[in-house]
Amino acid sequence: MIGVGEAFAPRYAQARRRFLEACAAAGLAVQSHVHPLRGRDGEELALDVALDGAADADSLLIVSSGCHGVEGHCGSGVQVFALHDAEWREKARGQGVAVLYLHALNPHGFSHGRRVTQENVDLNRNFLDFSKPLPVNEAYASLHALLLPETWPPTAANQAEIDALIAREGLDFYQAAVSRGQYQFADGLFYGGAAPTWSNRTVREVLRTHAGRARRVGWIDVHTGLGPNGIGERIFACRDDAAAYARANAWWGTPAAPVTSMYDGSSTSAFLTGLMAFALEEECPQAEFTAIALEYGTEPMLEVMAALRGDHWLHRHPGAPAELAEAIQARMMTAFYSDTDAWRGQVISQARQAMFQAVDGLAAR
Repeated sequence: MIGVGEAFAPRYAQARRRFLEACAAAGLAVQSHVHPLRGRDGEELALDVALDGAADADSLLIVSSGCHGVEGHCGSGVQVFALHDAEWREKARGQGVAVLYLHALNPHGFSHGRRVTQENVDLNRNFLDFSKPLPVNEAYASLHALLLPETWPPTAANQAEIDALIAREGLDFYQAAVSRGQYQFADGLFYGGAAPTWSNRTVREVLRTHAGRARRVGWIDVHTGLGPNGIGERIFACRDDAAAYARANAWWGTPAAPVTSMYDGSSTSAFLTGLMAFALEEECPQAEFTAIALEYGTEPMLEVMAALRGDHWLHRHPGAPAELAEAIQARMMTAFYSDTDAWRGQVISQARQAMFQAVDGLAAR
């Protein structure tokens, strides 16, 4: 066992090193899918994969981090702590459940402190059939210019216009319009892309390799940025399937705190398009699949949205003054990672509980 604080890291390179060291200490081999680009500090980037358990296990639990780049600080900490946690590893082995760790699904965003991939794509909106017509988010189209003004910080007039919109249409409308996913503005927020990204293609390859024979698969994908600080909301992450939702609630829900869903409006998340977890059902159709996004709150939603707007503005204005760029980047970090021992402790305790519950669910037959 290691201390909670030791499991987390402030930069991608450190997080990756701690993950690789934890795998080595646990005696696990790592398959590193190396990214074609380098990181913020010139470091190698990779989606690192480690399997703890039998390759032919009927039951498999996936624990993943960094789908949304900068959110990887949280998920990496969960994974590193778990790899040092002898009680947890014995629990999974004793129940015959193999655990697959996917570290840094979007390593480029993780390293550069962005939520998106190198293509400016939100990976969790990128899992669509691009041979078919893509969804049209008309509400986002009406807001694009307002969200990304020519100057940053926004002018008082720009902020007043957003405030008026929220007062008129409601905060839920604003959140849904911006975050649902859009496929028309390649430089915009929550852009789902025009083709599968490197991360999309690599995740699919990993799923075929490691989950292609499992009969039952659970998936906990760790996220941050929505909800009350330190609270890990368990958001249903499969397609709109009543049986899968019932399983998710049996594993992770309670009468007082059921698993939430974007399908019935109970989640802090808006309805989203192109979710990553859908790939499991496509690549491994033989498996009974149950998944959640474990979403930890950080800052209020409007603050998180403002941080994202600033990040995208900076991406469009790479020549911005260094002081302004540093302030925008620091705001992004705060929006997706609460750098306190109390928050990290809440993250680990709730993730650990969810992982134990998932193993019980997968083993119950």
